[in-house]
Amino acid sequence: MPVLLYALLLPAVLVFALHGFSRITPANSHMSNAAAFYARLIISWVAMIIAAGYGVFASIALRVAGYGGMSQWATGRLFKWIMWYTTGVIFVVTEGGRIEGGRRGGMEALNERPAVFVANHQTELDVLMLGTLFPKYCSVTAKKSLKWAPFLGWFMTLSKTVFIDRANRATALAAFDGAARHMQTERQSVWIFPEGTRSYGERPELLPFKKGAFHLAIKAQVPIVPVVVGNYSHVLNVKKRIFRPGTIDVSVLPPIPTKGMTAADADKLTTKTRDAMMSELIRLSTVAPNGHTPAAAIATGVERETQPAQRRVANAL
Repeated sequence: MPVLLYALLLPAVLVFALHGFSRITPANSHMSNAAAFYARLIISWVAMIIAAGYGVFASIALRVAGYGGMSQWATGRLFKWIMWYTTGVIFVVTEGGRIEGGRRGGMEALNERPAVFVANHQTELDVLMLGTLFPKYCSVTAKKSLKWAPFLGWFMTLSKTVFIDRANRATALAAFDGAARHMQTERQSVWIFPEGTRSYGERPELLPFKKGAFHLAIKAQVPIVPVVVGNYSHVLNVKKRIFRPGTIDVSVLPPIPTKGMTAADADKLTTKTRDAMMSELIRLSTVAPNGHTPAAAIATGVERETQPAQRRVANAL
């Protein structure tokens, strides 16, 4: 019993000590930033364990009730609220009125079902982005090794995560074939990070896209919904050990239809999606955290007004 008690109290003591140290050291100094970074890192891991533990039981209950497809949505929302209250980080969808080819972006596009959602992948904080935006009846893809992780792996297995063995092309293709059939029969969407790994970029950038998501969308004949997260290195910068509260803008682009496409169109679809996301990422990331337009925005001619962070958060809640 004492061991369990110490295990529960240790994270809280460490967070309290690190936050205290960050306040007594000079503001924005390396030591102050590092202390705050590790404090929020510990909070984030604890929040993930709590959410994953909840997700295990929620997944079982929802599957019994016939709503297993909502497991990841329900768990993600809990993680969102824990993180917002403990770290002050929140993702907010902007540009809800964009229309292209009669199709609307923003929150409306998140309701597209079934669909393949693709998003840029910056850091581990993208898990919170998923918790904030994840639509109902949607499953995420993940590398197979996560299947055996305590709590998180159990939850992901129960909530119908599509596990991909990147070292084995045959099993990876089989997983995508199964996902395509499931999408058609159960109307379950899939969320994929087409870059395949985190970029940790300090400026707007995308790594080369892998084509699995686009082959899947074509095979299932469902639309691609691009999700673009503005560069947030001002909130989390792993290389510089910076982790601050902040509001991060996200843009959901209108769905890109795949009806009538074949495997031969995958390259063109990949390029079209990546180009649209890169253009939006540059536009979305040209507003500095302090609200001023930086040199990058002036150079590209992209400027826009921003709401105060407090108003954007209030609108999102």
